[in-house]
Amino acid sequence: MDFEALHSANFKLLDDTVTDWTSMLTKLESLKKDAHDGLRGKALKANWAGDNAVITREFVGKTSGEFGDAVTQATSIRNIMQDTRDELKNQQRLLKDAIERGRGKNLTVTANGGGFTVRENPDKKAPNGQSDVDGLRNELQGILNTATEIDSTAATSLKALVDLTDHGFSDAVYKDRDQAAAAVKEAEKLAAIAKKKPEDLTTADFDALNSGLGKYSGDPIFAEHFASTVGAKGTLDLWAGLNDMQKNRDVFPDRREQYDDLQKNLSLTLATATQADSPEMSRWKYDMVNMADQPLHKNSLTQGAQVMSNLMRWGNFDDQFLKDYGGKLMEVEKGSSSNGRHTPMNWVRMGMDPYLNRTGTDSGSDPMIGFLAALGNSPDAATDFFNDDFLTKDEDHDFKEGDKKKDVSNFDYLFEERDWPPEMDSKQNNSTEGRNNLALALEAATTGHPAGELPTADTPPHNKDQAALMQNIVASISDDPERLTKHSYMSDSIGQIASEYLPDINRSVSDDQRGNTDKLFPIAGTPAALEHSDVTRFLVTVGQDPKGYAAVEIGQGAYMANLMDYHLNPDTPADMKYPQSPQETIEEISRRSAEVGGTLAVGRQEAIVGPAGKEAKDFADSVAQQKNTWSGAIGTGIGVGVSFIATPVGGAVASGVAGTVSSVVLEHIFQQSETDVLKDAGKDAGRLWDESKDKNVDMSQIAAQEAAKAHKLPYGDQVADWARTGTSNGFSDASDNARHMADDLETEIQPG
Repeated sequence: MDFEALHSANFKLLDDTVTDWTSMLTKLESLKKDAHDGLRGKALKANWAGDNAVITREFVGKTSGEFGDAVTQATSIRNIMQDTRDELKNQQRLLKDAIERGRGKNLTVTANGGGFTVRENPDKKAPNGQSDVDGLRNELQGILNTATEIDSTAATSLKALVDLTDHGFSDAVYKDRDQAAAAVKEAEKLAAIAKKKPEDLTTADFDALNSGLGKYSGDPIFAEHFASTVGAKGTLDLWAGLNDMQKNRDVFPDRREQYDDLQKNLSLTLATATQADSPEMSRWKYDMVNMADQPLHKNSLTQGAQVMSNLMRWGNFDDQFLKDYGGKLMEVEKGSSSNGRHTPMNWVRMGMDPYLNRTGTDSGSDPMIGFLAALGNSPDAATDFFNDDFLTKDEDHDFKEGDKKKDVSNFDYLFEERDWPPEMDSKQNNSTEGRNNLALALEAATTGHPAGELPTADTPPHNKDQAALMQNIVASISDDPERLTKHSYMSDSIGQIASEYLPDINRSVSDDQRGNTDKLFPIAGTPAALEHSDVTRFLVTVGQDPKGYAAVEIGQGAYMANLMDYHLNPDTPADMKYPQSPQETIEEISRRSAEVGGTLAVGRQEAIVGPAGKEAKDFADSVAQQKNTWSGAIGTGIGVGVSFIATPVGGAVASGVAGTVSSVVLEHIFQQSETDVLKDAGKDAGRLWDESKDKNVDMSQIAAQEAAKAHKLPYGDQVADWARTGTSNGFSDASDNARHMADDLETEIQPG
């Protein structure tokens, strides 16, 4: 910034701009409130059906969210411009004050082109002569330098902010210019370190990277600027170089215990960066996908995907990037495994290969492991990935259905067919990370929310691709239960999936011939068409793991409680209710709930009495431990998935009555489980079966009684008997159906 521009600056236009943005904020805040409370609020309470339950409702949710992002981005822009104006005004004041002080010392300042000149007055010298001249000149130049930096960093920050998205608005929050400018400066400083040769990196460099990325990983401007400056190739070279013991002999010995922190911080930073739509980041993503199958350098056996996948284990990566990257990865997998005929040899770790994963769970040589972790955080990308073809029936492969080759989806290949490369953890035990991440990715893909979380009111109901994947999971485990029992650590995710498809599961076990299943078990979105026999085998299998058992047991309790309230609520429109008497309704809800509970009980019994020899306390403890997880979902119905709460039942839940019913039921479940943890439970099959049946009777009776009491129904003294009858019949159904798969079980099914 030149001298005259600052000295004579008129800030009216900047003042007006700040005022205009402030006024715009007021209008946007009003639109945001209308969108959130009006548009979104009505959408959540609406009785959506068919495609509207998924497409329109999701569109409304995203649109209302855009208003929030618009407010956020407008606020950041206003804040940066306001701060810039105030700082430039301050520099102008400092400039004029310095000139005035110079006059007092007989110094004159004149503009000179873009610069300025300081001279002593010809008739009267400065007290300290040339020293005063130099002092004033340096002070003025410092003020101009500061003003120039303020102006340029403001421009850079504003450009970076608006470049983050091609469409819509960014959710990046900046309180002033300094904060945005600091993000850019830090990104440039750390990028310079990251681009060093591995042998030139020092422990101080490592510490600066680790600390800086940890602090700024969630900052969109920082992340975009850092990643695009380092470049895709530079990103790979950085992590590979740090793990190359031949080149990096200084940092590793002193900092190896902190490598996992840097790996996480770098992953989170890259995830944030991929959300940006700037031309530079588009190039980064394009280059990274293309380098997935390329060696790092001429003599390297390590491919780009092996490095990048280890920098994808944390954070929410851009969906389109994950789709492109996943497609490339599976293309390489096909070549490396001869179209699935053997272990993908590219990913088998050799003795001198670097350890690219520093979490201790696996070596990092198999890029599928880190990629699946990324999918677990990105539901939409996960759904698309698992439904994509790995091999078509027209390709050269050995997978057949009968005598004919079949299409093989990515789900089919990874869940059923892949010969996983051997992996060890840091304790030299066989690693479970690959299939565990597969289960997490499937959880995200089927439920529509990140793995390890419960759905929220904004999670869309299941769409056709999610429902189709659920159908495949149930059919696959039913076809070969060992796909889960041999890898029981996957059961917590599979159990959570099942808990969010309980409306679909209850429909499948009803075998309703009168066509009223859709009213008894209302579903928003696309139902998963599940075979009764498949569901039985599936639930028995999931029930053999304590965590899987707990997820479905608790979910079924909440679901059954809300159903009871919905169908007994006098305000529920008659054409939306199950068109039978209250007694038949309660008996049918109790019966189907009990069949689910009884089928889980068969699995639990098999795990405790069978060869696995698990402890009954483990199951009770898993249920008890779910209390904290469910604390925010009790009384909302959300825990069993939005395919339930997006139906008319959602209105009942919102009224608060259903919340009371489910809260009482779940509190009973948790209290009972905490008591069971203290018991010395035996391994008698008959006793285990009777205990499960008694608990289900209690659960259904409490739900029916609480619903009847809440709505002051005249038959409140009869509902407990109706619930007991339904539950007894449901347990009989469960034992009868489980007998058909008795060949797969080691223990005898107890009579209903």
